[in-house]
Amino acid sequence: MGTPQVVKTVRRLRLIRVRHRVVCGTLEAIQQVLATCGWQINTAFVGCLNLAIRQHVAAVGRRVNTLCKGEEGLRQQLTLYHVYYNFCLPHTSLHQPLAQPEPTKGLGSAKRWRPWTPAMAAGLTNHVWTLREVLLYRVPPWPQPQAR
Repeated sequence: MGTPQVVKTVRRLRLIRVRHRVVCGTLEAIQQVLATCGWQINTAFVGCLNLAIRQHVAAVGRRVNTLCKGEEGLRQQLTLYHVYYNFCLPHTSLHQPLAQPEPTKGLGSAKRWRPWTPAMAAGLTNHVWTLREVLLYRVPPWPQPQAR
């Protein structure tokens, strides 16, 4: 497909112009792929994801002291956040309605939605993981290439 970039021109705190610049590929190819879904070039989702990463991964935030001293430490923090975001953090845009509302333990209204994570939506798991489950999960060994 390609990689689009939105370039905004601002003067005196006012947005003057929005231009689409193609970093990789062609503008026509990008527009053709997006048009099949009825979409257009928009970087809002990328901006929201970048903000979420900055808020959760200290090494990416600005002017912070972290335990991350190099590229490997940053990679480990980003990997942990990636797993947390997809397996532990329910997204309200993905929640599923319950057939019957369930009463809550407190005085609040009945629970009407089942929390849903991106991993559940992708069919990778059937429940919201706890961070403890993630940290204690034993990853099976990666298949090694056969020696010839």
